[in-house]
Amino acid sequence: MTKKSEAQKNKYTAEDITVLEGLDPVRKRPGMYIGGTSIEGLHHLIWEVVDNAIDEAMAGYCTEITVVLEKNNRVVVTDNGRGIPVEKHKATGTSALQTVLTTLHAGGKFDSKAYKVSGGLHGVGVSVVNALSSWLKAEIYRDGKVYSQEYARGGAKHKLKVVGKTRKTGTSISFEADPEIFEKIEYNFEKIQKRLRQQAYLTKKVRISLVDKREEALPSIYSFYFEGGIKSYISFLNKGQKIVHETPFYVIKEEEGVEVEVSFQYTNEINSIELCFANNIHTPEGGTHLVGFRTALTRTLNDYALKNEIIRDKKETLTGDDVREGLTAVISVRLRDPQFEGQTKAKLGNTEVRTAVNAVVSKAIDEYLDEHPHDARAILGKCLLAAKARKAAKAAKETVIRKGALDGFTLPGKLADCSTKDSSRSELFIVEGDSAGGSAKQGRDRNFQAILPLRGKILNVEKARIDKMLASKEIKTLIIALGIGIGDTFDLERLRYDRVIIMTDADVDGAHIRTLLLTLFFRHFKELIDEGHLYIAAPPLYRIQRGKKVQYAYTEQDKEEIFETFSKGSKGKSTDEKEAVSGAVHLQRYKGLGEMNPRQLWDTTMDPENRVMYQVSVQDAEAADNIFDTLMGDEVLPRRKFIQTHAVDVKNLDV
Repeated sequence: MTKKSEAQKNKYTAEDITVLEGLDPVRKRPGMYIGGTSIEGLHHLIWEVVDNAIDEAMAGYCTEITVVLEKNNRVVVTDNGRGIPVEKHKATGTSALQTVLTTLHAGGKFDSKAYKVSGGLHGVGVSVVNALSSWLKAEIYRDGKVYSQEYARGGAKHKLKVVGKTRKTGTSISFEADPEIFEKIEYNFEKIQKRLRQQAYLTKKVRISLVDKREEALPSIYSFYFEGGIKSYISFLNKGQKIVHETPFYVIKEEEGVEVEVSFQYTNEINSIELCFANNIHTPEGGTHLVGFRTALTRTLNDYALKNEIIRDKKETLTGDDVREGLTAVISVRLRDPQFEGQTKAKLGNTEVRTAVNAVVSKAIDEYLDEHPHDARAILGKCLLAAKARKAAKAAKETVIRKGALDGFTLPGKLADCSTKDSSRSELFIVEGDSAGGSAKQGRDRNFQAILPLRGKILNVEKARIDKMLASKEIKTLIIALGIGIGDTFDLERLRYDRVIIMTDADVDGAHIRTLLLTLFFRHFKELIDEGHLYIAAPPLYRIQRGKKVQYAYTEQDKEEIFETFSKGSKGKSTDEKEAVSGAVHLQRYKGLGEMNPRQLWDTTMDPENRVMYQVSVQDAEAADNIFDTLMGDEVLPRRKFIQTHAVDVKNLDV
C-alpha cells in the first residue's frame, strides 16, 4: 500500500470528520453531559432520573417519588406520575419511551405543552443515564398496563412489551452505572439523602423517600414530606440558632409568568445564607432572582425605617451588607424558559425574573412589616447593629490596608520570604510556633518556600467582626503576608503565593490551631479555597528505625506495615545480613514539628517530591457552614451533641 505524502497526512478533509450517532457522543465524552466520571458524575445519574419525577410533581401529576439503593450498585427511581408515553413516535418510528431513552434532545419539555415549567430542559437527562449504564430497565404504568423494556449501554435489548396489568400510573427506572465509564461506583447515602430532602422542601406536599437495601440488615428508610415547603426549609436551616424574629417571612405569587416563592428569617449570626433555585435547580452563583430579592429587601427595609423614623437621616440608610447580616433566605422561582449561564446551570440569566422577584418581594415585605411590627423592630435593630459594626470595621480595615503590603510597605518581620517573585511557583507555610518555625526556615528551599510562624492560637473569627479580627496581631500579619486584603478590599489576583499550606503539630493543640485557621479562611477568604490555593501539610506521626534503616509512618496503618516489613526483612538472610538490620526497633512519636530537625522536616513534610498534602475544598457550602457554626459558635449544646455522636470514631487521641 502506498504511503501517504506529508502533504496528504496534514490535509484536513470531510473524511476526517467523525459522526457519532445516537448516544455515542455521551459515552465518548461523558464529562460534557454529567461533569465528569468521578463520584460527582456518578451521583448525577440519580439526579437526572429524579429530576424527571420532580418535573411531574411540579406539573401537578406526581405525589410520591422513591429512590432505592439495591445491592450490586443498582438504583431504582419510581414515581406515581403519568408515566412516559409508550405509543409509536411519528418521527422515529419507535415508541416514545425508546425515543426518550435513546435520543439526545428528545423529551416533553421543549414546547411547554406537557410541562409548564421544568428543571430538565436540555432533554438529555434520562438518555444520558441510559448511555452511561451497563444495564437499564424502564417500567411504565399507564393505561391499565405495565410496559417494560431493557437496555444495555444505550441500546435497546428488545422491543417494548406488555408484562402485566395495573391500576396505578407512573414510571420506574432501574439502572446500573457502567464500570467502563466510572472510576468508582459507590453511592453516598448522606449525599443522596441531603439532595432529596432539599427537593422535598422545594416541592411541598410531595413525599420523597430513600431506601438503602445494600446491607444485609434491615434497610434504612428516610421519607421527606413538607407541608410548608421552603418555609419549613428555613426552620431546618436555622435549627439551633438564636432567632431574631419568630415569624419567618414567606410569599408565593406569580408575576408576569414567573412563580416567585421566597422565605427568610434573621438569626444572631454574622454570616448569611442565601440559597437560590430556578425550577428546583440549585444556582449556587445566584443570578437575576438573587439580584431582584436583594434589591427589594434593601430598599423596602430602608423605606420602612425612614417612614417610622427608626432611621432619621437618609444619609444613614442601610447597605446591602447591613440587611444581609444574619439572614437565612431561600429564593425559588419557576418559569417556562430559564436561561442558565454555563453548562453547570450555576447562575440564572433571565432579566424578567429580576423584575418579577423585585415586585413580588417588595410588596410582600411591606405587608409583612406592617402586620408584624414587633418582628419589624427586631429585624431593623439587627440591621442597625450591623451598620454600626460596619462603620467601626471600615476604620480598622483602612488602618490595616494603609500599613499593609498592598501599598508597598514592609512585609511582617517574622515572615521568612522566598526569593522568587513568581507567585505561581511560590508557597507559604503557616507554621505553629517559633520552634517549628525555626526548623522550617532552616529546612526549606529558600527559592520558592516562605515561612510564617504564628504564636499560639489565633482568634476564633466565627463570631468576631472584622474590627476585632484586625486588632489581632497574628491575623493582621497573615493578611499582610498573603497580600490579598479582606472584605471589600479582597483581590485574589494579588495573592503572593500559589500554595498556602497550614502546617501544624500532629496533636490536639495542632488540630485546634488548624481548625481556627480553616475557620478564618472559610469565612473571609473562601475564594482562595474555591480556586484551590489552600492545603494542609501531613507531617509523619512516627519515625521508625532498625539498625541504619529509617522509615516514616503517616498513619497507624503505615506504622503496622513498617513493623511487619522490618520483621520479614530479617527472615531467610545470612548471619551478616541479619546483623545489618538486627536489634530493637526504635519508635519515635512526633507530637510537634519542632521535634524534627530541619533535614527530617524537609524530607517528610516540605519536599515536593516526598511530602503528603491535602488540598482543601468545599464540596457542600451549606454543610460546611453548619459544621463551622456548630464547632466554633457560641452555642454549647450543638457542639456537645456533635462530640458525643462522633466520639466513637476518634482513635489514638493524644491528650
